[in-house]
Amino acid sequence: MISYEAARTAILQQCSTVGAVREYLLNSLSHVAAEDVVAPRNLPAFDNSAMDGFAVRFSDDKTVPEFSVIGIIHAGGDAGTELQLGSAVRIMTGAPVPALCDAVIPFEDVDEAGDIIHIKPAVTLRSGQHIRHAAEDVRQGDTVIECGTLLGVAQICMLAALGMDSVLVYRKPRVAILATGDELVEPGQPLAPGKIYNSNSLALAAAVVEAGATPVLLGIARDDRERLKAKIIEGLDADLLLTAAGVSAGDRDLVRPILEELGMKLEFWKVEIKPGKVLAFGTREGKPVISLPGNPVSALVVFEEFVRPALLKMQGRRRVLKHPVTVVLQQELRKKPGRVFFSRLRLEHADGTLRAWSAGNQDTGALSTMLHTDALAILPEHRATFSAGDLVNVHLLNPQFEMQDAEDD
Repeated sequence: MISYEAARTAILQQCSTVGAVREYLLNSLSHVAAEDVVAPRNLPAFDNSAMDGFAVRFSDDKTVPEFSVIGIIHAGGDAGTELQLGSAVRIMTGAPVPALCDAVIPFEDVDEAGDIIHIKPAVTLRSGQHIRHAAEDVRQGDTVIECGTLLGVAQICMLAALGMDSVLVYRKPRVAILATGDELVEPGQPLAPGKIYNSNSLALAAAVVEAGATPVLLGIARDDRERLKAKIIEGLDADLLLTAAGVSAGDRDLVRPILEELGMKLEFWKVEIKPGKVLAFGTREGKPVISLPGNPVSALVVFEEFVRPALLKMQGRRRVLKHPVTVVLQQELRKKPGRVFFSRLRLEHADGTLRAWSAGNQDTGALSTMLHTDALAILPEHRATFSAGDLVNVHLLNPQFEMQDAEDD
């Protein structure tokens, strides 16, 4: 068997970005920029008013007692002719300031008498006040977004402000999902004796979407070599093939031998972890293939620890591994030594710390425990007992605690 860290490293080394596409800005949300974006123009493009008020020109000693209002400039309008000494124009926020304008005075800082304005005695006039100068935010030729940046609302706003309606991004990988087994029945169908519902396909598809990729559901492959082989061939057209079950050592565990028959180079089979020991990984023509255990709890845990980082890397993400967070155990936990154990924990936030309890029955058949799981504890292979008060590292699953942790940082 291969170690937990060695398995994650092997998968990430074999996964790479899946190519770039140009997307309309709104469609680029949550994609990763595939190139440096250079500003095609200045921002602001011209000197403009930061306030509703009066654009004025005054003498060097700022002693002009009053100004004559000679016009008005609206946002989107023309700046008009240059100002003369002692003259002013009414101006709106965002409107271009006229040539030789020294400052903008807010409406509330003046007294108006017809076409004459007087600066209030308590107001101090400063050159350049309330004027946004051209290129003071972004200069043409500046790199505003670096390759590898995850595009959010702020990035889309900047691109739109620069007049761009599309951006080159790494496309979302297509992940083929194949569940195997004669015992499986699709949800919504009658359940005969000895059968179970295929929860893996929908659960893994949801996890794929949550990781930012696109699932391709292949349905159920029965334990028949030819039909299973046809499904696998179909799945190999995707950017990554994800299978569930059929990779152990039983008579009907046909996934691994069929994949190798189809030219997959097996990188490893079985990992020193629990749950999820029966995990296989290989590549075929450069495409990754990850075969998960059939147990739904094991499949979800393995997805979180191995598949999600791979999908993030394939999307061009810079940070693909979750940052471990330290929690304080509130009860004793036990495990067998020899393998890394992913213990499902329930968390509470109190007094600036995260407190942790077992989320329930840790048997891999206890799917209901996942409903109460806020984090996976990464319990090292060499220890068997963890006492109340011990600090352990976890990977957060519940976004609520991710936000609280960020606030504490």
